[in-house]
Amino acid sequence: MKIEEFFSKEEQASIVEAIKNAEHNTSGEIRVHIDDKCPGDVMDRAAHVFKVLDMHKTKERNGVLFYLAVGNRKFAILGDAGINRVVPENFWDEIKNKMLENFREGDFAIGLAEGITMAGHQLSEHFPYQKDDVNELSDEISFGK
Repeated sequence: MKIEEFFSKEEQASIVEAIKNAEHNTSGEIRVHIDDKCPGDVMDRAAHVFKVLDMHKTKERNGVLFYLAVGNRKFAILGDAGINRVVPENFWDEIKNKMLENFREGDFAIGLAEGITMAGHQLSEHFPYQKDDVNELSDEISFGK
């Protein structure tokens, strides 16, 4: 199976919809990247993908990457410097734990959508939506080669 087929078209649409809904209340930017395998440390790979997707170039440095390596069951949530500067150290733990509950049940799309929704709520507290807000990053899921 190609990595692009891990989620059905309907599941992909629900994930993109979760991103759009989450970003509706925040100036934060959320991306999802799916790899088959993660070579090495998951946080190192997420940081590499973050850079490749130009997520560090947002105006407020408030991008969030949800990274999944489905072939070897690894995932990470990575926030940019602007977010990490203003949130507590364990900011992502509740989201990760909720996602993990769903992942253990095999509900990857639901877990991802719930994590994105939770991140949007958290981001809206620190980075509320502005009238002149521009969607700086694509809402579409990106896939590794």
